[in-house]
Amino acid sequence: MELKGKKINFLGDSITEGCGASSPDKCYVSLMKEYNSLAEARNYGQGGTRIARQSEMKDPNEPRDQDFLKRMWDMDPDADVIVVFGGTNDYGNGQAPLGTIEDKEIYTFYGAVRTLCVELIKKYPTSAIVFITPLHRWNENGGLGTWKPEGVVQHPLCDYVKAIKEVCECYSVPVLDLFGAGSMPVHIQPWQGIYTVDGLHPNDKGYEILAKRLTSFLKNL
Repeated sequence: MELKGKKINFLGDSITEGCGASSPDKCYVSLMKEYNSLAEARNYGQGGTRIARQSEMKDPNEPRDQDFLKRMWDMDPDADVIVVFGGTNDYGNGQAPLGTIEDKEIYTFYGAVRTLCVELIKKYPTSAIVFITPLHRWNENGGLGTWKPEGVVQHPLCDYVKAIKEVCECYSVPVLDLFGAGSMPVHIQPWQGIYTVDGLHPNDKGYEILAKRLTSFLKNL
């Protein structure tokens, strides 16, 4: 795919928003525009947000409860490419169960990914739609820094990666697997301090790698 002059919508969480970058122009979305001479690089990143709908919300206007399924409808309809990058918050602090590949409801992770794929295809039938798996993170096997309500099983992050890949395959949606081959194994020292600010959010070097990997991936579609 030729990227020059393209309009891309980036739907994501705090990593897409640019948390950890030293300045907005160091975020991977800004770098994508710079590297590829994009006409538009629209940043729809919102920190703390999840792909799956949460069954209990104290305030429906709470920013972190504005899940991807809600926010996709606010994206500009004029886009050549849609990039979806999420899942790490569903793993870390989401109350929605992981679910199974058969799920269609939006209150499980599997079901929400499926619904998101379907609705994006309907809204952008002639656009390229791609997903990015979560990056490795320092606490990717549960424990400190993760939270699930009573009765919801804490699955490892790799299960959320697997869910994204399995569901996207059903709809022929390409997936950039940054968990399996992202060049940033930040769950292992000393790479945490090299590529991230906190073991989760990339620093400038991490965002640069992310932008280069995504550029290569899109150009090969």
